Amino acid sequence: MDSLLGILITLNSIIWHDSVLIILLGTGVIFTIWSGFSQYRALTHGVLVLRGDYDDPNHPGAISHFQALAAALSATVGLGNIGGVALAISLGGPGAIFWMWIVGLFGMAIKLTEVSLSMLYRNTDDPDNPHGGPMWVVSKGLSKVNPKLAPLGKFIGGLFCLTLLVSTATGGNMFQAWNVGEITEEYFGVPSVFAGIALAVLVGMVIIGGIKRIGAVAGRLVPFMVTLYLLAGLFVLISHAEDIPSMLALIVRSAFVPQEMTGAFIGGTAGYAFLFGMKRALFSNEAGQGTSPIAHSAAKTDEPIREAMVAGLEPFIDTIVVCTFTALVILSTGVWNRAPEGQLNTLPAFTLVDADSWALETVPAPQRINNQWNEQDLVFIIVNADINPQSGNDSHRLEGRVLERNGGLIIEWAMLKSKLRPSINDAGVYATYVGATLTAKAFDSVIPGLGKWLITLAVWLFALSTMISWSYYGEQGVVFLFGDHMVLAYKFIYCALIIIATWGFIESDADLDNLTGVGTGVMLWANVPIMWLFVNQAMRSYHDYVDRLKTGKLNPKEVRKL
Repeated sequence: MDSLLGILITLNSIIWHDSVLIILLGTGVIFTIWSGFSQYRALTHGVLVLRGDYDDPNHPGAISHFQALAAALSATVGLGNIGGVALAISLGGPGAIFWMWIVGLFGMAIKLTEVSLSMLYRNTDDPDNPHGGPMWVVSKGLSKVNPKLAPLGKFIGGLFCLTLLVSTATGGNMFQAWNVGEITEEYFGVPSVFAGIALAVLVGMVIIGGIKRIGAVAGRLVPFMVTLYLLAGLFVLISHAEDIPSMLALIVRSAFVPQEMTGAFIGGTAGYAFLFGMKRALFSNEAGQGTSPIAHSAAKTDEPIREAMVAGLEPFIDTIVVCTFTALVILSTGVWNRAPEGQLNTLPAFTLVDADSWALETVPAPQRINNQWNEQDLVFIIVNADINPQSGNDSHRLEGRVLERNGGLIIEWAMLKSKLRPSINDAGVYATYVGATLTAKAFDSVIPGLGKWLITLAVWLFALSTMISWSYYGEQGVVFLFGDHMVLAYKFIYCALIIIATWGFIESDADLDNLTGVGTGVMLWANVPIMWLFVNQAMRSYHDYVDRLKTGKLNPKEVRKL
């Protein structure tokens, strides 16, 4: 497993090079200017379309505008909003949230553009079961430019589908399942794999019914779960209302200056705040990945840009609203820089194992404040060693695991790479809360037990909704690559991956970030070039639609008459 994680780390370093983030952010800025700040149109006209003012049951497609948005949001509003925000703050500090906002704002223009293209090139041979997405854009688009380019379009579309399946398996499936298993085991003592089995059964029952059942379930599930989560978050924020202005100021300040070490947070540079904020926001709202266009392509409409306007609302709802709620809950309650939960009685010694590798002696687990340690609990201490580029100082988190030995509990530590001899920063032992579990602890700090029930329920609902939508995304990739006859086999494999993800090989937030980072990144590398290749057509169609909207040619009443 260590070799697999090593491969993931290497891939992430290539896929998520700083230049990739700059290119994507620049793409959002250019699309925003080119479209004349389409964010405004999405927030105004998109809302009118969403509430049904332009619906027509005779238009080609399988689901309504609202159901299409719900299906797409069910994939984006999920554990990226609960666990992903926690990861961003844990690894990048409060400043990561600022960059999540920036990605959410400019991601609205990216999302509108990519959905425009997929709607323009969707396959409606079967009006009740349309197919769309970047693979159809590049396949049909290049064929339209020159029939001789059709094989090249098929090839590029196939490459996109391969990246889609990688992302489906990792971020869209395994990340979700792992978080469900982790929080269920943390709070209820149920082995993670049992939660995985139950989740696999529930997902399987929904996805067998195809996009119409997915749209129907999402249309009911998404409004309920988002409302429930926001109401609970509002209660926490009211309890810490006096801290919110300072937290907002901290978010903005930390985006541009290094955040010093405080409590469980070892510190973070502005560069890493940018990196983790961008990555987590992209994982959460999926702008530029090319996934949402697949769901929106099933919408009933004869105006491609109309559905794109609805799609532009996704990053706003997902990142600027829901993610901000989570961030303020975590920051205002102080769980991100919490105090240690135990103190080592004597400081263990480091031993040089081989070149640059140090082992820390195993020690008895100290008394835990207000709780008890359990076997397999993950903990960490803060040590000083080589300069840590992530924190901007010489502080590192050294992870350990609580184990039972001879009737007592001990802590066995991981190896540490350092050219300098490490030293323990202080005797504090911190419990490791990964992803959604950290968010749950924030709710628990306001009302004990609130996080246990609320976040566990939210994690199950968010994960279920995300996984059923992502299953459809992967299914469309399978259809493009292999045809309809492979769909059933794909669905069985998809459900099996849920169980595999909860088997216990993911142990820390760094492992989680590496796993989902690869899935998100490979899709960007495939989809962004496709967007740029055909963006001219998207912008022409967008401005034509807006012109007709301004001149009253798209009046809702007139549309209904037609």
